[in-house]
Amino acid sequence: MRTLARAATALALLVVGAGTALATVAVHELAWGLPLAVAATVAALVALPPGWWSRLPFALGWTGFVGWVVDPRPEGDYAISSDWRGYLVVGMALVLLVIGIATLPRPRPRTSAGPAREPGTAPARP
Repeated sequence: MRTLARAATALALLVVGAGTALATVAVHELAWGLPLAVAATVAALVALPPGWWSRLPFALGWTGFVGWVVDPRPEGDYAISSDWRGYLVVGMALVLLVIGIATLPRPRPRTSAGPAREPGTAPARP
């Protein structure tokens, strides 16, 4: 049941990340839009705890949506402009992906089912 809840949370954060990227792409050309979009994205990333089920799905949703809209449309125009604002959005997508991966928790060593020992004592040598 816990894994199902984590998967649902990850899916929801993937959608939220894509929605935040959609809002960023929509307002990145406005004078107030880009700073607001950057602040909202950074605030969401900092508020989420690092992990496979929280920060990484948000970053993947954000980066995936920006990667999807970077591709030119059939009419020949682009959703992201090719000026410093557009490059900032694309660069931010890469930084979010790196932060999402770099802040993953380190794997813990597996514990063996050996004999019980008292706390504070060293394990017995074979």
